[in-house]
Amino acid sequence: MLLGGQLLIACGGGATAGGRPTINFYIYPDNSGAVQQAVDTCTKSSGGRYVIKYQKLPTGADGQRQQMVRRLAARDSAMDILGLDVTWAPEFAGAGWIREWTGANKSQVEAGTLKGPLETASYKGKLYAAPFNSNTQLLWYRSDLVPTPPTTWDEMIDMAIALAKQGKPHYIEIQGNQYEGITVWFNTVLASAGGSVLTPDGKGPSLGSPAVRALTIMQRLATSAAADPSLSVQMENDNRLAMESGTAAFQLNYPFVYPSMKKNQPQLFKSFKWAPYPAVSAGQPAHVTIGGINLAVSSYSDHPDEAFEATLCLRNRENQKVGATKGGVPPSISDLYDDPSLEADYPFRKEIQASLATAAVRPLTPAYQNLSIVISHAVSPPAGIKPQSTETKMASQLKDALVSKGLVP
Repeated sequence: MLLGGQLLIACGGGATAGGRPTINFYIYPDNSGAVQQAVDTCTKSSGGRYVIKYQKLPTGADGQRQQMVRRLAARDSAMDILGLDVTWAPEFAGAGWIREWTGANKSQVEAGTLKGPLETASYKGKLYAAPFNSNTQLLWYRSDLVPTPPTTWDEMIDMAIALAKQGKPHYIEIQGNQYEGITVWFNTVLASAGGSVLTPDGKGPSLGSPAVRALTIMQRLATSAAADPSLSVQMENDNRLAMESGTAAFQLNYPFVYPSMKKNQPQLFKSFKWAPYPAVSAGQPAHVTIGGINLAVSSYSDHPDEAFEATLCLRNRENQKVGATKGGVPPSISDLYDDPSLEADYPFRKEIQASLATAAVRPLTPAYQNLSIVISHAVSPPAGIKPQSTETKMASQLKDALVSKGLVP
């Protein structure tokens, strides 16, 4: 009932009292203030031609998608700019819910944008969104507990177990709840083991021995002393809070944790360091699943021209710089990684750039949501994983998910 009420309220407006169009910008809730700053800046720079209104979606990616899918299916004209997770462009484009980027608008998006983020914003050779930011996980650790960071999963788990035996903070914080976060964890370790979810043509499951190896690592962590007791219900923000509480030695998470630790725990921040994501095999880089948000223009917007213009402003160089320094989210514009003025607030930018260069991309298919649900259910709770049988069952379910009809709500 609440969602229906929100929909009715939203459909009631499209212009301000002064007659200027209101461009509704739906995106994740940002507590840093970076998104609101971009909204205010771009509203001002429009010269009074439109007003951008920040509409906060639910915190979790699954809730964000659900709200947008329901409203777009109802052809809600109050939705103008949509903040899409990097896996959603094929689904939304295939359903006809978002507009293609063409001409000068397309050229402006492509100029200077990293290849990986652009790939996630495309479908069947066409651009359907503008990368707002990118994202990748790093290994965050406490240097007072671990002077030299681990380079592999086995090494990290062994270090955590050794710390536990000494009665020291030792947990490894990672996303274990049954949602997209655990799918990302599996996809990253799978890709780092040399595997993939689907075959190159996207028509069938791949998995195999690399998946068994990835599942073995996940199960080993979950059943060891290194696992946070709350692992099976944790999401990114839970990991951040646990690390800030002082009970953890390691955290696999996105860069937003850095400004948060700096602000909330200045004493712990002194030993809060970062390193590349742990590899599966020594000497081989991890392939971390690329994240981030792409901005799309709704097919049902009453103000598409203004929405395209506002989107270009929201994701421009200066606003992405604010997003990096204030919000802790990696830019999608390449030359920002070479900007020396970011050093104080974004000292790990080169590690982020290196991670994005070897990143894994989740399957770009309209059926992705189906696949993600299958994976997240198969590996949750992580302590219940039985590597060989879980791989076999997952492969069978992925095959069915690829041919399912309709969108998963």
